[in-house]
Amino acid sequence: MDMSDAVIVKSSRLKSVVWNDFDRIKKGDTCVAICRHCKKKLSGSSSSGTSHLRNHLIRCQRRSNHGVAQFITSREKRKEGTLAIANFNLGQDQNRDETLSLVNIKFEQTQLKDESVNAGTSTFDQRRSRFDLARMIILHGYPLDMVEHVGFRVFVKNLQPLFELVTLNRVEADCIEIYEKERKKMNEMLDKLPGKISLSVDEWTAGGNAEYLCLTANYIDESWQLRKKILNFIRVDRFHTEDMLSEAVMTCLMDWDIDRKLFSLILDSCSTSDNIAIRISERLSQNRFLYCNGQLFDIRCVINVLNIMAQHALGAVSEIAEKIREIVRYTKSSQTVQAKFNDMAKEVGILSQKCLFLDNPLQWNTTYSMLEAALEFKDVFILLQENDTSYRICLSDVEWERISTVNSYLKLFVDVIEIFTRSKFPTANIYFPELCDVKLNLNEWCKNSDEYISSLALRLRSKFDEYWEKCSLGLAVAAMLDPRFKMKLLDYYYPQIYGSMSPGRIEEVFEGVKALYDEHSIGSPLASHDQGLAWQVGSGTLCLPSSTKDSRDRLMGFDKFLHETSQGEGVKSDLEKYLEEPLFPRNVEFNILNWWKVHTPRYPVLSMLARNILGIPMSKVVPELAYNNSGRVLDRDWSSLNPATVQALVCSQDWIQSELEN
Repeated sequence: MDMSDAVIVKSSRLKSVVWNDFDRIKKGDTCVAICRHCKKKLSGSSSSGTSHLRNHLIRCQRRSNHGVAQFITSREKRKEGTLAIANFNLGQDQNRDETLSLVNIKFEQTQLKDESVNAGTSTFDQRRSRFDLARMIILHGYPLDMVEHVGFRVFVKNLQPLFELVTLNRVEADCIEIYEKERKKMNEMLDKLPGKISLSVDEWTAGGNAEYLCLTANYIDESWQLRKKILNFIRVDRFHTEDMLSEAVMTCLMDWDIDRKLFSLILDSCSTSDNIAIRISERLSQNRFLYCNGQLFDIRCVINVLNIMAQHALGAVSEIAEKIREIVRYTKSSQTVQAKFNDMAKEVGILSQKCLFLDNPLQWNTTYSMLEAALEFKDVFILLQENDTSYRICLSDVEWERISTVNSYLKLFVDVIEIFTRSKFPTANIYFPELCDVKLNLNEWCKNSDEYISSLALRLRSKFDEYWEKCSLGLAVAAMLDPRFKMKLLDYYYPQIYGSMSPGRIEEVFEGVKALYDEHSIGSPLASHDQGLAWQVGSGTLCLPSSTKDSRDRLMGFDKFLHETSQGEGVKSDLEKYLEEPLFPRNVEFNILNWWKVHTPRYPVLSMLARNILGIPMSKVVPELAYNNSGRVLDRDWSSLNPATVQALVCSQDWIQSELEN
């Protein structure tokens, strides 16, 4: 359009704020609105309204009060695409230069139609934007009061003047609403689970000496993926009793209606946990919800046990370890001493790449590494003692021998924990061989000629045996469900551990497996209704017709009779077929969950058992806290909020992160 003879219209009737960014030009009978930033021409007639002008301002890249161009780096401009939801990485090493398309991320499955964002028209929606802000705060753990920070409010107002700024109370209410919607989805998912749930219990601390109980559901879903979701994050009294904790756990189970789905309970290794597990198992046993008379219910976190053992070992040589800290401090006290130390290291022929450093008392693996480095330079320290009059710290030969022995114990614990925490699929089957090695090593350590060391080894073995007595059945059953090993792993390790008693121990495990299999194979109240009443008889599948609970109860005896007589007639069960078939070849990339997913049609009953057993988290410690002595601590900003809000934020964050990762 030729605008040479057009004139700018200035009228008091132009009340909308959009005219601060547009010039209204009139040529003849036609009115045009020209953007003052990008000079784009749009309809300016009064009949067209101003909605299309507002939409343009949202998209206009040259708008002066946005300054978007100043914030987009040349590297970001070169990006060929946006980050899809499937590739969204929540780790700390996320590439800051990647452009995140928030429009493509759907946190809610059931968005309201009037909340949708159309990338083509960029229609602004206040409610949608408000909840995007709340989700951002939840997802990244930001403080809620950030919405009242001056810098944030200025940034948002310049970025989108149409957005109505919210208060702390408003964003808190939005977070609660998001939690309620996500909780409803979680409830529906738990109700449809094909298998059982193993519940891990953790204690967290917060500001002001507050304590929280974190309950996490661990399970294998319908696609045979290992999952874990936080169900509750509840405030507990600092002076809580075992009754109070067990009641809190039971209340949460009933609230989620998953008491009938609970398979095992994972706790830390302490006397308090013993009583909590007993109280809860007694409640569940009244309704016959537990398999195998509850023998697999009480599970202790193996990394917690190893950490306690490591602390016992370090405590036994604490005075020697403190001397080594003093040696390290002296060696690094000046450049002169450091140079003398380096010269002596060359003199005695030590070419170690390790460096001396001080440990972090809250991370016992750093103490192990400090001692390991010091032991490498043992001869240098002895030479330094002979040639440096200022060096007055000395260790006797016995002390060097003891610290070396104890550090070899710590090395085993570190190696085992590393295997558990680096596993991509930390299913229950990976633990048995490693813990058998720990038990065998403990037996050898107890034979040490140094009475001080053998006494320590006996204490460590006693602690480990407490764990082994509770959890060895579950560990062995999980190993048996690994098609690369089956019963052969027990045949290999148990004679080394139990000697002449091994046949009886192996038989105990086999009887336990058969009992579990029978409980899964017959239509008993022990199996969830989602698993159904189907079980394998020969090559066919018997499925009782759908009927009332009373009818199923009346036929329970018939189920058992048919199952027993069918076996007596020579028909092989899933379990028998599985154990008779050859072992699957060992492979580094082997994924046991994929194997069971593929073989579910062949072993329909045994696969139900495998789903429940392999889903038990034998360790509930996150990798970054594997050696931490201080426990989990709630973020300071969230600690000041009321307990109901804290639970909403922690649970919602976990659920949204899981959705993004999946």
